Amino acid sequence: MSDNPSILIVGAGAIGSFYGAILKQAGCSVSVVLRSDYDAVKAHGIRIKSPLGDLSFEPDRVYRDGDVPEAVPDFLILCVKVLPGVNRVAMVAPWMGEKTRLVLIENGLDIEKELADAYPHNPLISCLAFIAVSRKDSGVVEHKAYGRLVMGLYPQGIDDHCRQLARLFKNGGINIDLTEHVVGERWRKCLWNTPFNPLSVIANGADTQTILETEGGEELVRAMIREVMEVAAADGYPMDESLIDKNIEGTRRMPAYKNSMALDYLNGRPIEREAVLGNVVAIARRHGIPVPHLNTMLVTLKMRAALEGRD
Repeated sequence: MSDNPSILIVGAGAIGSFYGAILKQAGCSVSVVLRSDYDAVKAHGIRIKSPLGDLSFEPDRVYRDGDVPEAVPDFLILCVKVLPGVNRVAMVAPWMGEKTRLVLIENGLDIEKELADAYPHNPLISCLAFIAVSRKDSGVVEHKAYGRLVMGLYPQGIDDHCRQLARLFKNGGINIDLTEHVVGERWRKCLWNTPFNPLSVIANGADTQTILETEGGEELVRAMIREVMEVAAADGYPMDESLIDKNIEGTRRMPAYKNSMALDYLNGRPIEREAVLGNVVAIARRHGIPVPHLNTMLVTLKMRAALEGRD
């Protein structure tokens, strides 16, 4: 494996742009595949304001979605939203070579299988991003805090490809945790995402402080986290009750923060309802676990989407 492998970011929004910048700082060739921001990035590169400094960079190549690749990458990093109607298998197909390692930096639970089934001979590295970052304009990103990645092979294990990618991210300036059990780590992230993301939409884009400070808000969040933990345990991933307090306390230490689902909703974009919430409820049903709070959130979001014509 090359010490400076070629990287292709498919879906270079806020998340993809940030992690592409980190890999560029590590000395990698970084190219991007874009939809809406192609003209701005082709002309001016990607501008990133960050506590880590100026992370702005010029991608080595800028492709439109549907372009024919000049060469297949060593690592293809997929950072698109996991949405109904988005065919991720077809999206990456033109760029996948025989030895390309496929990397997911995406939200949600139970999101890897369709890609693992489509590319059974390519290593699939699943990553969870713990970051506050947002797209401010075409090709312009604001990184507010964090940036840590948790990564491992799907469905389990760590190999040399994981270790090489982790080393590159570390060289670029962020913290990496490798895990043998990435599915379990996805469940752990659901403890935060599954309550806070849907609540932010139902409350018209409420930030984390508003959610927790409203009378009954923290109690509701705690109940939703507890339901996620019960489903995770039934699915083979038990977690300690202390994580409820840790998630609440960690959120209180953050500045008031509008999460990605809130921003998508406020800007009229589709939300990752099924990946973040619907899949948890589906797994609960499969195991016969009652999740009244989560189910209420899911049904309410569906009603809202139907009323607003977003489904």
